[in-house]
Amino acid sequence: IPLVIMVVGLILRAVSFEFRENANNKLVWNLAFGVGSFLAALGQGFALGSVFEGIRVDEAGHFAGSPWDWLTWRTVLVALTLIQGYVLVGSAYLIVKTTGELQKTYYKTATIATWTTLLGAVFITISTPIMSEQARSQLFSPPLFYIFAAIPVLGLLLVALLLRSLRRREETSVLVYTFLIFALSFIGLGFMVFPNIIPPSVTIYEAAASPSSLVFMLTFIGFLIPVILSYNIYNYVVFRGKIVVQEAAAEEAKVPEAA
Repeated sequence: IPLVIMVVGLILRAVSFEFRENANNKLVWNLAFGVGSFLAALGQGFALGSVFEGIRVDEAGHFAGSPWDWLTWRTVLVALTLIQGYVLVGSAYLIVKTTGELQKTYYKTATIATWTTLLGAVFITISTPIMSEQARSQLFSPPLFYIFAAIPVLGLLLVALLLRSLRRREETSVLVYTFLIFALSFIGLGFMVFPNIIPPSVTIYEAAASPSSLVFMLTFIGFLIPVILSYNIYNYVVFRGKIVVQEAAAEEAKVPEAA
């Protein structure tokens, strides 16, 4: 169900792009784009929360839960935290791309999203070992405990550096610190669940496909990843620089008045 929610959100986003361009009432498609973006992030958040909660399986490793196991108070908080994290990522990128009053708005949204994301991350970090016996026994046994203990400390340091960059109205460093915080979060998630790719009992080795399938996929992905990276790098190079269309139009409007 969380994946269906995400797909519906992505469909709304794609449709709103196409229809808004030629629609007389653009407000409807603006709302559709906003709702679609929210649903896409919400579905991903519920899926991530299900990983923290664990998935009930029988002795053979088959699903033994109900269709609504993913919907708990903890998964709701995880989903809302992920949404705030996406707000932070978007604001950090738009700080780099905009100027003037618009950029000031994104400095504010980035600051608010930093604090809300931090609160959610602290809750997840503390509650997961408390609620999950498997995570507790895994994380608090040496030497993994020392690595896991270092991740929150490093995360708080990165958040402090991010907030300092926002106060100083820096641009590129805000995006860099945001990326590092997300990367560190995924590393922490890996330490929490590994080797149980389907928590709490199905390991990555038990869930893996046959060796021939893995070799085929590795070969295919090994070819595809450079193509995707090249496309994205080219995309960012083409659209590099600030978005100043509105400011340029305002300056052009002042020219006749000055004349």
